[in-house]
Formats: sequence, structure tokens, C-alpha cells
Amino acid sequence: MANELDEMNAPVLEQGRDVNVIAKQIEVKVGVGSKIFDVIWWLLPPIIGGVVWSIIKLNAKNHFQQLQQQLQHDASQIDNYLEQRVQILKNCAKLLDKAVDLDETTFTKIAELRAGASAADDSARNEVTTQLEAVNRKINIAFENYPELKAHREIEDAMQQNSYLQREITAAREVYNDTVNRWNSDLFKWPAKQIVAAKMGYTTRIPYIADAETKEAARGTFF
Repeated sequence: MANELDEMNAPVLEQGRDVNVIAKQIEVKVGVGSKIFDVIWWLLPPIIGGVVWSIIKLNAKNHFQQLQQQLQHDASQIDNYLEQRVQILKNCAKLLDKAVDLDETTFTKIAELRAGASAADDSARNEVTTQLEAVNRKINIAFENYPELKAHREIEDAMQQNSYLQREITAAREVYNDTVNRWNSDLFKWPAKQIVAAKMGYTTRIPYIADAETKEAARGTFF
């Protein structure tokens, strides 16, 4: 039997292809067959079959509840690093003595994210990140335009801390996206998990998405 994906003879997309995250939440649904399957356990003798099926569904429900708590934990890690980065960038702007201001909505949104969960958490977190990246770009431009500032110890330390926090945020996003991927995959594991997910009204979650300017900058020439 031939390979479904033949790297030797199959067509090659020579011009390449850009990949984007689809920002869409998919609702979990089940058909009539699954609903019948859900009920038929209680009709089979002995009735203990229905009890066993109920326990299986309860375990599936507990699994999703635990995953939600894990998502909250992972998101909180990102928020903590974002909060630290806000302060570092604020210090950088002050040290550079440039008109580089952090939008007050950045602080407000971080405070809201830390206050608790909401339906808009993921999109709000991405928006905060976009604002921070815009400020970071302004600071980097100012820093590069005045080479003598690099000799200033406090500024150098602040820029190093900023670079460190960027890496930590990236790592935290990877962990968060892994949990999102697990959540999205488990939602459609039939029968128990998918049936429970549909009953609970769960939807897929959107992973972290890089903003357009960051993606465009990644395509640039660095050497």
C-alpha cells in the first residue's frame, strides 16, 4: 500500500504557505445515535449497566472541570509574567526619558484578568500582549537610536530583564497552548467525553495568537 503522503512524488507547494490560527470556538454537538446510546444503558439488564455508564460520565465531567482549573493556572502564569513586563517596560521608558507611555487600559485589562475568569479572557490577554509589544518596539527603537545608552547599567539591566520575561512568556504560552490542545481534543472523544461536553455546552478554546505586527517582523531580514 502506498503512503498517503508521498514526499517523493506528490505535488509540492513551492511558494510556501502562511499559517494562521482560526479564532473560532466550535460548539460540541452529538447526534440522535449518541442520545440513544446514552439512554440505552439503562434499558439493558441488569440495571447496573446504567450505573456504570453514569460513573463513566461523571469521571468525564470531573476531567473537564480539572482541565478548566489547569487552564486557569496556566493563564495565571502568563498574566504574572505580563504584569512583571508592564513594570519593566514602564521603568525602561522612564530611564530612557522618552515619550513612551503605557496605555492605562493595559493595567486595567491585566487587573481584570487576574480578578477572575470571563468569556473574553483569551482575547483580552492577546490584546494586552499586543499593546506591550507595541511599547516594546518603541523602546527598542529609542534604545538603538542612542548607542551611548547601552553603557548605562540600569538601562542595560532593565532591557535584559525585559528579554528574560519575553522568553518566560513564550514558554508559559506553550504550556497554556498544550492544555488548550488537550481540552479541544478531549471534547470530541466519543462516547463519554463528547456526550458530557455537549450536555455541558462546552466549546473549543482558542490558543494564543501572535499579533500581525509580530508575525510581519518575523519575516524580516536580520542578517
